Amino acid sequence: MLYMVGIKPVIVHGGGKRITEILGALNIKTEFKDGIRVTTEESIKIAEMVLSGEINKEIVNMLNQHGAKAIGINGKDMSFMKAKSLVGYTGEITSIDGVFLNKLLSENLIPVIAPIAAGDSPTHPGFNINADTAASEIAAAINAKRVIFLTDTPGVLDKEGKLISSLNKDEIEKLKNDGTIAGGMIPKVDAALSAVEKGVEKAHIIDGRIEHSILLELLTSEGIGTEIK
Repeated sequence: MLYMVGIKPVIVHGGGKRITEILGALNIKTEFKDGIRVTTEESIKIAEMVLSGEINKEIVNMLNQHGAKAIGINGKDMSFMKAKSLVGYTGEITSIDGVFLNKLLSENLIPVIAPIAAGDSPTHPGFNINADTAASEIAAAINAKRVIFLTDTPGVLDKEGKLISSLNKDEIEKLKNDGTIAGGMIPKVDAALSAVEKGVEKAHIIDGRIEHSILLELLTSEGIGTEIK
């Protein structure tokens, strides 16, 4: 449907819950700081296995089974996404090859991207990148019109649990300071705001549990989530 109306999607996925599940089964401790996993040398191998080897291929297979032309990649492929250490093996993106991604789009392929970035040496295991941050940086690198964050809440909620339909930078800072925006929503709003500041027209945080949520957000006047401008 998106292709029929002239929209070429790029999918960036996470897999935090599954990574935590596998780490727990292996008795490997994990911790979070401001909603972002602190990745160790031990856990980066698990993260790549889950993200690139399991979840990525499930999404690619599902898309292809439904007639799309999807291809699964991570930042090590063509070294299109490189990073440096933010904390341990959790990375901060240093460069993204937008030309490479746009070539895939020109072939009518749907890139499905696992957020693992290449390190600076052949033996480096790579970096685990927060999926929201990766999506934001990738959107900017390919000059995307929109970036959409699918989550398991209706969007950004106020202290009464009501949806906030639109936000700007000043409003976001106020809500972060008073604790309204907290935990895993922090990297989402930060990523959304960063994308907009780097030239993406609009960012959206919407409820991925709603059927056709992307179409409802993009193709209706009301939308269903939080729009960041």
